[in-house]
Amino acid sequence: MVAIVSTVAYLGLEARAVEVQVQVAPGVPAFNVVGLADKAVAESRERVRAAIAALGLALPPKRITVNLSPADLPKEGSHYDLPIALGVLGAMGVIDAETLADYVVVGELGLDARIATSPGVLLAALHASENQKGLVCPAAQGSEAAWAGTIEVIAAPDLLSLLNHFKGHGLLASPAPGEADAPDHGPDLRQVKGQETAKRALEIAAAGGHNLLMVGPPGSGKSLMASCLPGILPPLDSSEALEVSMVASVAGTLNGGRLTRTRPYRSPHHSASMAALVGGGLKVKPGEVSLAHLGVLFLDELPEFQRAVLDSLRQPLETGTVSVARANAHVTFPARVQLIAAMNPCRCGHLGDAALACSRAPRCAADYQAKVSGPLLDRIDLHVDVAAVSAADLVLPPPAEGSAEVAARVAAARAVQAARYADIAARTNAEADGPVLEAVATPDDAGRKLLAQAAEAMRLSARGYTRILRVARTIADLAGSEGVGRIHVAEALSYRRQAPRN
Repeated sequence: MVAIVSTVAYLGLEARAVEVQVQVAPGVPAFNVVGLADKAVAESRERVRAAIAALGLALPPKRITVNLSPADLPKEGSHYDLPIALGVLGAMGVIDAETLADYVVVGELGLDARIATSPGVLLAALHASENQKGLVCPAAQGSEAAWAGTIEVIAAPDLLSLLNHFKGHGLLASPAPGEADAPDHGPDLRQVKGQETAKRALEIAAAGGHNLLMVGPPGSGKSLMASCLPGILPPLDSSEALEVSMVASVAGTLNGGRLTRTRPYRSPHHSASMAALVGGGLKVKPGEVSLAHLGVLFLDELPEFQRAVLDSLRQPLETGTVSVARANAHVTFPARVQLIAAMNPCRCGHLGDAALACSRAPRCAADYQAKVSGPLLDRIDLHVDVAAVSAADLVLPPPAEGSAEVAARVAAARAVQAARYADIAARTNAEADGPVLEAVATPDDAGRKLLAQAAEAMRLSARGYTRILRVARTIADLAGSEGVGRIHVAEALSYRRQAPRN
């Protein structure tokens, strides 16, 4: 007899249909799993055997063959345990195999037949919804699966309760969607003393979704200002929250099915590897740049990162996606992030201070800043120098304007951009390109003349020229201006720095 159970294989944020075909046939007793399964899937034989034994049942002394179809698609993860177990029970006649045809099944089994959590349940639920099927998943992830819509979700704590549900002896209640957490605003800009130029650059970056680099001595407030950025960004809308939650679901970090309206803020240490930053590994997982999707990726001590690791960010920053290539599969994750970077002006950090700077200046600064490649710096829209904070600044009263006031202006500018780009894929000025950007960001005659002179003097690349237009458009939006004028171009140029040659 052959029983068939539907499940999924995860490739990035895509859930592909997989059939678990279980055959119990006469022959030498054996339990084989075929279909390009990794070690975690192959080990499911022992977990399934023990879980069925915990129910008081024994596998028949026959040849059990489990085929994961399509056989040429790599299968990774422990979420195949539950579909394999149900397929075996269906082939044994313990459960009606036809009942299982209407469900997609995911879940890991414990040796005592408990159903443990597994990454990617939200993706499996969305896949089930698209195919007009229900979902069987762990009880702890029922609220996560319920976000997929009106599909039937069976969230079982253990294998026994799941069997009783299918037999009608004890029906399991349908889970409710997890709660949506209120936005967490983090530190307030009122905590930042002085640094008016840097705070202005932070506001422009937030309004247009631009990348920002802050250069200044230790203790000048660079990290504090970066941590204030989520508090002035608009909260995630419902579709964006679902996108962010899908990434978190695949990474296994979505706790209790709770969605959040706060934009992600990731701050990896400078010792992070390439796989940790952009994704990859033996079992391909999203990296920090994908976990920060639609949020902020903060890289402190930028030159201390390995150069190859930093250069791996070039493609995600340009396209908004990251592709991890493997011999047997290509996996793509979303990576539409806002890069905020901070660095010291030199290794000792006190360039320009005669009392503290080292004797190797300015060679020390040139060598230190050259660790960051020119092409990466060219992808950063705003470069701002952050001055040291003096004792006189620290005794000043808090600024009159905090995150709430800045967030209101940012929200107004974002609303203008949302209406402007309603018919295209772009969300902010930082994503506008081609004819659309030319139509909305072409300066007036005075602005065009200034931009042409600056492009010649600063030897701007085509990418740099385009990014100045984007920043100028954002500055005009903050000012409530319909067009881009010379004053907006001039301010945008003041934040541009020519990348060092390597």
